[in-house]
Amino acid sequence: MTLKISLKGFDSYKKTAEIIKNGGVAIVPTETVYGFAVDAFNINAQKKIYKIKGRSFKKPLILMVPDIKSARVLVDIPQKAYEIAKRFWPGQLTLVFPTTETGKMLSGGRKDLGVRIPDSEFILKLLREIKKPIFTTSVNISNQESAKKVEDVLEFDGIADIIIDGGQCKFSFESTVIDMVQFPYVILREGCLDSNELLKYI
Repeated sequence: MTLKISLKGFDSYKKTAEIIKNGGVAIVPTETVYGFAVDAFNINAQKKIYKIKGRSFKKPLILMVPDIKSARVLVDIPQKAYEIAKRFWPGQLTLVFPTTETGKMLSGGRKDLGVRIPDSEFILKLLREIKKPIFTTSVNISNQESAKKVEDVLEFDGIADIIIDGGQCKFSFESTVIDMVQFPYVILREGCLDSNELLKYI
């Protein structure tokens, strides 16, 4: 049975954190789109997301962290990228970096990871409550449209462990993704953050 609660509940982030810490799968609203969220240190929870979405294990999940200091434990951030992160995080920007040894432990040995600090009060509270990073990916069946409002996620009622009703997402469009593993940097996905604005700083 899926627990469904409102984003506006005063302890919604605490209930979500408890479920994630116990290995559950949460559906949470961000400022971009709705996402599945699990404990980044729980491999079995990660596998649940892949199974629910029918997603290839070759496609990585995105790490969400509460601050740059937390990110640096998991990925190596070059100075240029650090300047961009400081300017655009929290925000609608996912940056791909080389993984540290700790990061490789989380990602099954991947050499790179996408990381985002979202501009979402709820997600930031959730991350601080869990005291761990979370792995996320958009709520949808692979190759279908991402969920932008709570009605879009109801097909996963009874599958996810908790659904947080945040109504319509603010931007309702995925984050922009930039590969910063090596120069020249590559925009992997155009998203709601204008890439022309980013190019001024790359």
